[in-house]
Amino acid sequence: MKGFETFKNSANLSSEQICIDFLSANRERIRIKKDETAVRNLVRIFDSTLLISSRKGFQAMSVRDLAQEANLSMGALYSYFKSKEELLEMIRSLGSRLMNTALSGEIKQDSPPAERLIQAIEAHLYISEIMKPWFYFNYMETKNLRREEQKKAIEMELSTEGLFVEIINDGVATGCFRPVDSTLTAAVLKAMLQDWYLKPWKYQKRAVLVEDYALFLIEMMDHFLKKP
Repeated sequence: MKGFETFKNSANLSSEQICIDFLSANRERIRIKKDETAVRNLVRIFDSTLLISSRKGFQAMSVRDLAQEANLSMGALYSYFKSKEELLEMIRSLGSRLMNTALSGEIKQDSPPAERLIQAIEAHLYISEIMKPWFYFNYMETKNLRREEQKKAIEMELSTEGLFVEIINDGVATGCFRPVDSTLTAAVLKAMLQDWYLKPWKYQKRAVLVEDYALFLIEMMDHFLKKP
């Protein structure tokens, strides 16, 4: 198993780095010429949006609320997005892309299925721990996306489940795992992974660390999938 701090140091998922990557992928839509200024303001915008949304929800947040929290003028905000709906879609797409990229980077395709399952569980949990406000926001605000964006969010969740389905199927095919319903197993595992960032109070109250939870899920899946 990889420790959380080791993963965190190698993943480089600071707010600044996330915004640097976002700016690089979306340069044409942002009307600020200086990259340093654009990145600094994107950090303010995203962090402030997540903070306000955790307090009263994204729909109740006004652009004026965001301007005050981010200490930016409303005119400056509109240099980065045209509407609240576009801001919502920006945050959703960014969170999804980061999860997909990080998972793909951590899962070693030449590893045995049991090892790949460990890699996938750890990566999912550790990414969601680093980016907990993003993941909570994406889950809670999906209902407020436009229908087309809702479909993308659902497809992203199913694609993550698909990674687990593929690993489990490989394990069954090679004789590492006992025959199981891989789709249902992956869906239940995904729900348990989501529980970590949707109900953090539950684990904080019990002094459960993210590494403890990762080990628990890994051992549980091992017992469930192990051939008798």
